[in-house]
Amino acid sequence: MGEGKGSSLVHLIVIVLCLVAFGFSIAAERRRSTGTIHKDEQSNSTYCVYKSDVATGYGVGSFLFLLSGQSLLMAVTKCMCFGRPLAPGGDRAWTIIYFASSWMTFLVAEACLVAGAKNNAYHTKYRDVINAQDFSCETLRRGVFIAGAVFVIATMILNVYYYMYFTRATSQAAGKTKRASSTVGMSGYA
Repeated sequence: MGEGKGSSLVHLIVIVLCLVAFGFSIAAERRRSTGTIHKDEQSNSTYCVYKSDVATGYGVGSFLFLLSGQSLLMAVTKCMCFGRPLAPGGDRAWTIIYFASSWMTFLVAEACLVAGAKNNAYHTKYRDVINAQDFSCETLRRGVFIAGAVFVIATMILNVYYYMYFTRATSQAAGKTKRASSTVGMSGYA
């Protein structure tokens, strides 16, 4: 590992996992379930027929890829709490700020993706109403997966900065502990 640079492989894997999660969330938004009203004249019932439920799978896939990227980064950095200490200073402060921010955006992204997948799966069921007046086929609101995608990208950016400042702060702490200790004031009196 270079001086405060971190592993390029960790950077690359986290970025790739987040970009795949972003792609899945965009695909989920584009393939949201849509319903059409059908009326059966024989039974006098009105029902909704929904298109495929592939957006739910894309949403779950996006959730899992983002979770994998966050888990990898937290395992490598030992969640900033375990392992080598961080050197006091600006790099330590930025590490803590980026750590907290990346977790907040991660939780919002995961919430959007799970809620979108759940609601999309719920709206793919048939509804049956007899003689309905204002009958509509409910679908997932537009933009739920897009919000997840935006927070996936924000999480990716914050994770990259978090890892960069984390490696700087830990390499500075390692450099400070390797210095020769001073013996001033430590000698015994005769």
